[in-house]
Amino acid sequence: MVFSSLVFLCIFLPAVFLLYSAIPNLKVRNGLLIVASLVFYAYGEPVYVLLMLFSSVLNYLCARFVRAGRHGRSRTALVIAVAVNLGILAAFKYTGFFVSSLNSVFSLSIPVPQIALPVGISFFTFQALSYVIDVYRGDVAVQKNYFNVLLYISFFPQLIAGPIVKYHDIAQQIENRSQDIDKIARGLRRFICGLAKKVLIANTMGQTADVIFSADPGALALPTAWLGAIAYLFQIYYDFSGYSDMAIGLGLMFGFTFKENFMYPYGSVGIKDFWRRWHISLSTWFKEYLYIPLGGNRKGKARTYLNKMIVFLCTGLWHGANWTFVLWGIYHGLFLLFEDAVPIVKKLPRFLVRIYTLLVVTVGFVLFRADTISQGFCVIGKMFAGFDFSDGALSMALSQLTPWFLAVLVAAIIGCAPIRPIADRIRANICGAAALSGRWKAVQIVLYVMAFALLFWCIVRLSATSYNPFIYFRF
Repeated sequence: MVFSSLVFLCIFLPAVFLLYSAIPNLKVRNGLLIVASLVFYAYGEPVYVLLMLFSSVLNYLCARFVRAGRHGRSRTALVIAVAVNLGILAAFKYTGFFVSSLNSVFSLSIPVPQIALPVGISFFTFQALSYVIDVYRGDVAVQKNYFNVLLYISFFPQLIAGPIVKYHDIAQQIENRSQDIDKIARGLRRFICGLAKKVLIANTMGQTADVIFSADPGALALPTAWLGAIAYLFQIYYDFSGYSDMAIGLGLMFGFTFKENFMYPYGSVGIKDFWRRWHISLSTWFKEYLYIPLGGNRKGKARTYLNKMIVFLCTGLWHGANWTFVLWGIYHGLFLLFEDAVPIVKKLPRFLVRIYTLLVVTVGFVLFRADTISQGFCVIGKMFAGFDFSDGALSMALSQLTPWFLAVLVAAIIGCAPIRPIADRIRANICGAAALSGRWKAVQIVLYVMAFALLFWCIVRLSATSYNPFIYFRF
């Protein structure tokens, strides 16, 4: 558990930001961010902050050895970095899963170790690995200042749930960046929008999804199963994209520019397009550091298909130590191969392909949300064959369709549209005419007023609800 939302919003973040803004020297600013990041992580993970420090020291030293040694020694240093990083990740995240799977398959009774999962370990491990690999490839110069590496790995806005920031995207910004009023204002507004996504939309959708997925799957009817699936579809998008917006906004407030992690994925045209838009930092990480090293598409069609399935198997396993996640990854990989092998998908009208994509994604997220594979298949079965429309069967769905839920559902649907590109085009048109520039400033003032109203509303909602962490905190 990290800082509670209200402590973070009302005490930690304002204190760190004000101190940062008052310090003119960039090195001292970086030192402040390191201290703040370690305090942020240690607040809820007092022991595992040592694990993160070990990770930073290990990868700093391995990168130095990579550049200092000859080719053989460089490769050895790289192998050590990969083995230790993945070994730590496997030990903490997958030991219990592996033992319980052995017990289930071979009818054994080996005690399952109860190992607490360090928050955000998958994210900071992948970031650390990208640094060492980039140095080995010669894509970036080795960083001789350990504290710059520590800041890269521990930076608190995106430490817990991403986006995964690759070192070559941020190396220059660590040592040379600026902070100005425009960045602060835009970053703050982006942060508030992300917070509102989480508090107002994701939490509302999550309450309904939790009620339906915690019910006996056999008692669900078709409408109820679909309501649960749709509620979770919006919950996971607004929960995760909301955190990414908050991280990007906070980064901008401190002078950093992070790449986008979501680009309106629910409007995708095909599963391949979906993965270009969904959790972009993870999909590009696997592309750069797994798919291409495996051979990519350079070794024939059969090898290409195998490489893609390996990537999606790892994608599913990365999300959690449960066979539901593994199956979810394989499921997406199979549909990706299907689109490669069946050209008819490319020839269909775009609106039909969008419907097909959204259907595939929705069904996949049922597996992702389910506690077990059997529960997932049971809910999916009810979505397509649960033809029970009696009052008793529909009562659960009707009880969830409150006016607040319906209003938030409408907002969630609208929010999936490409609003930002549309706004950018409007801005370009308006700013292109000098007579209308004042009108655009008025629009910006209204948007900022609305943003602060949203912030106030979110604080009120947070103060009235119990702790509700982001979904990706457990990955």
